[in-house]
Amino acid sequence: MSDTVESAAAEFARRQHSPLQKVQHQLHGKPWLSPLFLLLVAFVAFFIATPTFLTATSMGILLQQTAVVACLAVGQTLVILTAGIDLSVGAIMVLSMMVMASLAQDGGMPGILALLLGFVLATAAGALNGFLVTRVNLPPFIVTLGTLSIFTAIALLYSGGSSIQAEHLPRILNILGEGFSIGDFRLTWGIVVVVIVYIVIGFVLAQTAWGRYVYAVGDDPESARLSGVPSKRILLGVYTVAGLIYGIAAWVLIGRAGAATPNAVPDANLQSITAVVIGGTSLFGGRGRLIGTAIGALIVQTLQFGLSQMGVDQQWRVLATGVLVIVAVAVDQWIRKVKA
Repeated sequence: MSDTVESAAAEFARRQHSPLQKVQHQLHGKPWLSPLFLLLVAFVAFFIATPTFLTATSMGILLQQTAVVACLAVGQTLVILTAGIDLSVGAIMVLSMMVMASLAQDGGMPGILALLLGFVLATAAGALNGFLVTRVNLPPFIVTLGTLSIFTAIALLYSGGSSIQAEHLPRILNILGEGFSIGDFRLTWGIVVVVIVYIVIGFVLAQTAWGRYVYAVGDDPESARLSGVPSKRILLGVYTVAGLIYGIAAWVLIGRAGAATPNAVPDANLQSITAVVIGGTSLFGGRGRLIGTAIGALIVQTLQFGLSQMGVDQQWRVLATGVLVIVAVAVDQWIRKVKA
């Protein structure tokens, strides 16, 4: 009898919600809905402003430009799901890229071995971040702010500040810049690799105990610990896996840029964090999906690409990105206040 009464009371409460509260509940359960709506609005707006925006050629270029940030954003999502943040994403990617390229330059080392060593280095860099957070008990912001400077300096010192062009690199390091065309629409293998990364990590988060533990640690670390979740081990694993993903992003970047340069993607940190936050992943941890991250990365690049086609200056594009971040965080705060 009591169960029936409680069920009826809950149903009555739901009916009393205003339209805005109903939207709030929907976004709380499916945080990727709001960025999807924003993406559709952006597509329509830019199509009206520049009719060439929605052409097959333009869409192919947009996806190619999105690939690197989208890949970095996967690792950033893992970290933010645990209520952390990683400011070293771009530095780890660039360091890994320069090591891969320098080792394999002009046949100095077999390309596959150089690629694997780049992955190992990126994974170790992520593990270092995780060690400092979990074993030394330093805040993720401070740790990754410090390693941002360290990894950036090492990359510059190691490379001597010089770029390495594609013709000096083996094909395996350049292959992700190649691809195939469907009419005027061109896809690169780099895009395919990023999609595979999303599928694999998405499956791990949704279908494995490790994925459930990641959400639990981000939602309430103390409760997770008391429930028997090995919180520190999970956190260390998150930063380590994120490092490997940054190494994959380095490989994608070489193919995309046609060169390895220590000054590549200077705003990678901002763009990856923006993509994750806009995609509905909460900065307070425990809530978010990779589908939202993918949409968020598309929004970031759509904004840059669309405004560029309109001839808007770079300064205004950066301004627009900053506004998007603030709005996304404000929406996240509002969604988290949802009431039963």
